[in-house]
Amino acid sequence: MIDIGGGVAVFIERDSPTNKLIGAGFSGRVDDAVLAETEAHFARHGARLQAEVATLADPALHAQLVERGYMPGGFENVLGHSLRDVVAPSGDRIMVDVLSMSDLETLAGVMAEGFLNPDTGGVGGDQLPPGDEIRRAFMSTWRTAGFRGYIARIDGTIVGGGVLRIDDGVAQFSGAATLPAFRRRGVQTALLRARLADAARAGCTIGIVVTQPASKSQQNVQREGFSLLYARQLLVKPAPAA
Repeated sequence: MIDIGGGVAVFIERDSPTNKLIGAGFSGRVDDAVLAETEAHFARHGARLQAEVATLADPALHAQLVERGYMPGGFENVLGHSLRDVVAPSGDRIMVDVLSMSDLETLAGVMAEGFLNPDTGGVGGDQLPPGDEIRRAFMSTWRTAGFRGYIARIDGTIVGGGVLRIDDGVAQFSGAATLPAFRRRGVQTALLRARLADAARAGCTIGIVVTQPASKSQQNVQREGFSLLYARQLLVKPAPAA
């Protein structure tokens, strides 16, 4: 991890979905020497560098990255939800349980399959790595403090799953997926409500989620009370040619 421009650049391995530069630009331009060093580190590993630049960041950072060869890669919306008046979900035919360790690999597979078969609608966002990389990243991330997993079942069959991370009063909704055959049955809503209630019980005051603009995911979270906080543009420095 490299501190850069008020944010951080994270590199795990070549195709990791968590490789990115995030949070930079709130104090103006990023130092060119530090940025060049960061780009060189990613390039040595044959990896692209994706900068997630908030609309709240200094516009100078957008121009700086474009000048350095970064290309537009899409957009994301960041939405928030106050957790002060969350109501616990009532009984439903979709059962949502906190993950048991025996279901960890199953949840990783569900998340990978759901992400690799995106729902219709929305403006393109983050580039997805291969399924094996998604599963591996999930299994690795799971060891980070504060993460909780959830499994959704219909009539005993696992149909979806989601992840929540709690950190200093903030609940980060870190992804959810429904298997394609079980979509349009309320699985995402059930997962959202269960995690909102758990986050409120844990003492969190705000929930945060990232979606693609105009996507089904954004529609789902807005129906449950999330509101747009800001957007961010994905600017990508391509990996060096092999």
